[in-house]
Formats: sequence, structure tokens, C-alpha cells
Amino acid sequence: MASKELKTYTREEVAKHNTDGDLWIIIDGKVYDISRFKNLHPGGASVLLDPEVAGKDATEAFYGLHRHEVIEKPQYKRLQIGAIEGVKSVIHSQIPGELSKVPYAEPTWLTEGYYSPFFNDNHRAFQKVVRKFMDEIVTPDARLREEDGKPPSASVVEAMANVGLHAMRMGPGKHLKGLELMGGVVKPEEFDYFHEMIITQEFARAGCRGYGDGLMSGSVIGLPPVLNFGSDAIKQKVVPDVLSGKRPICLAISEAFAGSDVAGIQTTAVKSEDGNHWIINGTKKWITNGTFAHYFTVGCKTEDGFTVILVERGEGVETKAIKTSYSPTAGTAFVSFDNVKVPVENTLGPEGGGIFVMLSNFNHERWVMICSSARSQRLIVEECLKWTNQRKAFGKPLHSQAVIRSKIAAMISRAEAVQSWLENITYQMNNMSYKQQAKLLAGPIGLLKMTSTRFAQETATDAVQIFGGRGITRTGMGQFIEHYHRTVPFDAILGGAEDVLGDLGVRQAIRQMPKNSKL
Repeated sequence: MASKELKTYTREEVAKHNTDGDLWIIIDGKVYDISRFKNLHPGGASVLLDPEVAGKDATEAFYGLHRHEVIEKPQYKRLQIGAIEGVKSVIHSQIPGELSKVPYAEPTWLTEGYYSPFFNDNHRAFQKVVRKFMDEIVTPDARLREEDGKPPSASVVEAMANVGLHAMRMGPGKHLKGLELMGGVVKPEEFDYFHEMIITQEFARAGCRGYGDGLMSGSVIGLPPVLNFGSDAIKQKVVPDVLSGKRPICLAISEAFAGSDVAGIQTTAVKSEDGNHWIINGTKKWITNGTFAHYFTVGCKTEDGFTVILVERGEGVETKAIKTSYSPTAGTAFVSFDNVKVPVENTLGPEGGGIFVMLSNFNHERWVMICSSARSQRLIVEECLKWTNQRKAFGKPLHSQAVIRSKIAAMISRAEAVQSWLENITYQMNNMSYKQQAKLLAGPIGLLKMTSTRFAQETATDAVQIFGGRGITRTGMGQFIEHYHRTVPFDAILGGAEDVLGDLGVRQAIRQMPKNSKL
């Protein structure tokens, strides 16, 4: 069916249609007949019959109340009957893959006219295809699943597997060998931590925190111990399962009585009489992806100390969903192990050597969370800059208020500081072995995560003040602000509480103090 041809009108012609039964308005140079719609308007017909709106250019009034995507919905696009003669529409939805032109909405290395010592042409080409993939395939699903609480759609998980995204989220390494990554944009041997940072930060732009954790983030933290410490037989079985997206894995360390205190866990693993199996008993809590995971990387108390063991879902393994302040799509679970029998070959690393297994894994986990936190803060900066530019208060744009500009200045400063420190640490990771990272970067990464998550919570609070009531409303203009403010504390807890990580950084520095250093 062919679309109807749209006419052009003068503003004077539109102005004649300003009554209850004959009501037109102009938005961004487009003419809309809202005569029938006015009684369906969520804000009531009186808003549309206002003399400053009826038959007039309502662009400013519309964007003071609604996000652009509202006018893009099919039911509202159908109301358009024409356009204003000689006027070109200037407001449009962002094209998938497009960079934002809003100042500070993109990190410096993606901003026109700026340079970077860390990112090269391959990183830039990689970013373009990753953003387009995220915008077209992942983000639409994220918005739906964030609301209905279902796990990420199988089609999205499969699409990510087809371009190697699940594998790339584990970082550089032998597991990438032979894979075609994002259609061949980057070769496996070229892939580095800056490429991985791009993936994490591009996805963070979706602004869907629960979905972000639900999209196999459990595998990001649960599979590396298998990759780095599992036997060849274990890796041959488990790695393809996980990277295909068909059998997710999760990290099961935290318990009701032991979180950051890993050494205090109470889940036990005791050898069977023949010595061939572990018998595991205990519970784990707040386990991301636990409700739908097939494999569990489990921290256990054994005779030799703390040991990490791979457990496959089966008899004696039960999971129950835990309600949190973000979407159930994350699959947050309470996991119980009741006499679960596991082959000794499933031990990851040496018996009693679980602390090293976890510490080396924690670096990568926390680094990933910093990548996401840094980029999420930019999303809030962009939202606030847009809002304060279009929102009028006391007859002037909101950004005319000095107190508002001060808050935005602080937001920008925090986002830029975190990104700069992050890029420095990422450069170190690219030039260190896994063991060197575990030895030298645990403290700096811990300090940066503490800094980033504290900054993030300050930014969330300031953003709510800027948006006012809209900042605590789950839909509409402030939907991303409300969501961010509600979910940002997760980053301050997951992967290690802020105070614990700050203390870790200082203790590492104290151990490295030279004995001859005196005032």
C-alpha cells in the first residue's frame, strides 16, 4: 500500500485550524492533524487546546515534555498530514552506528579533531561495526527484556556468537584462535584489551543495567578461570558450550555470610572415599546469571584451603531467583548444592590455590565493570546536556542557571578522569602477562573501580536534581536517569565493595614501600 502524499502548508494556513473539532500543530517543520487524537492525549486535551499550542508551532512545548522517539512511533507518525513550506526538519533519530555530536557524549578518542596514543585505525574500524551491531540487534532487545524481565532473546545470543562477541568478551587469548571476529574486521592475534573495552562500552550505551548483566556477564567472570586454569579436557568440553551461548556459565563465590571476604566462605568440598570426586555442600547468593546457567565456577572450602571447582547443573544443584532493584533479566540467583558429586578433574588450578585463581580473575572482572561504569556516566552527561538545552525554566534554557552548569561541569570532569585512568591501565594490561597483571594491577584496578563507582553515584544524584520529578519517573524524559540512579549502586558492590577495594589498593602500595624511604 503506497503512503499518502504529504502536502505543504504555510504557517498562516495551519493557524486557522485551532479549534476543538479542527486542531493542527507544527512540530519540527511537520504538520500534524490531532483533531481526533486530542482526547486520547495522556496529558489531556486541554494541553493541546492551549492558545500557545493550537494551530501554532509546538516544537518547544513538545520537546519540553517528550523524548523524540515518541513522535517516531507509528501511531503518531500517521497523524502527520504535511510539512511547512520552505522549512526543513532538523531533528531526527540517531542513525544506527552514528557517533553523537553532543559534547563529551563520546570519549576523546572518538571525538572529531582529537587524538589518542592508545587507539589505532583498527580500533576505530572495529568500533564502527560493534556500535552498528549493538544499535541494530542488541539494544532493541535490551529495552524489551529490561521491562519484561525475561532472559536475553536466544536470537541475540546466537547473533553475538556468530560474530565472536562472546569469545571477545573474555579478552585476548588463545581461545580466539581460528575465529572470524566481527566479520574479519580484527584478526584474533591483533585483538587486545582496547578492542574488548570498545565492546563493553558500546553495549553500556543501551542504558539497560539488568539486561547488561543478563547478557552472559556471568560467563565473562565465570569462564576465565576455566580458560586459564582448567585442564585441556575441561576446556574442550566447556569453552565451546559457553562461547556458542547455548550453555552459559556463572561465577559462584559470594554467600550470605561471605562476600568480599572470600576466605570466609562456608560451602564445602570433601573428597569421596575413592578420591575421584568432590562432594559439594553449601549455598551461594546473588549469583549473576545463576537462574539460567548450565555451569558454575564455585569457590569451596577444602582440606587444603580455598579451592575453585567447576560444577555442571545436575542432581543436587538448585537455583532460585532473587528479587533485586533491577530487572530479573540478570538472572540473579540463590544457588544451593546438596551432596553434588563432581569429578576431581573439574578442579580449576591447584587444590588450596583458589585465592590466586580468583584474584587473577577479579582484575579482569573489575576492569570490565570500570569500562561499563565510565561509559554509562557519559550517557548521563549526554542526557543532561540535551535536557538542559531544551528545557525552559524562568523563561530561559535550564543551562542558564549557574548551579546547573556547575553540576554538569562536575559530571564531565568525573567521566573524563575515569576514562583517562582506565585507558592508562588498559595499556598496561596490553603489555603485561596475566601473572604480571595479577601482581601489579590489582591495587590500581581496585582503586579505580572505587573511584569510578563513587563518581557514578555522585553523577546519578546530580542528574536526578537536574531532571527533577522526571528523574524519578520510570518512563518519559527522565527514564534513563531514573534507571541509572536506581541501579548504579550495583557497580559499587559487585566485584568487591568500594571500601574493600580502596583498602586493597593502599595495602598493595604499603607492601611496595621501599625500606629506606623516610621523610
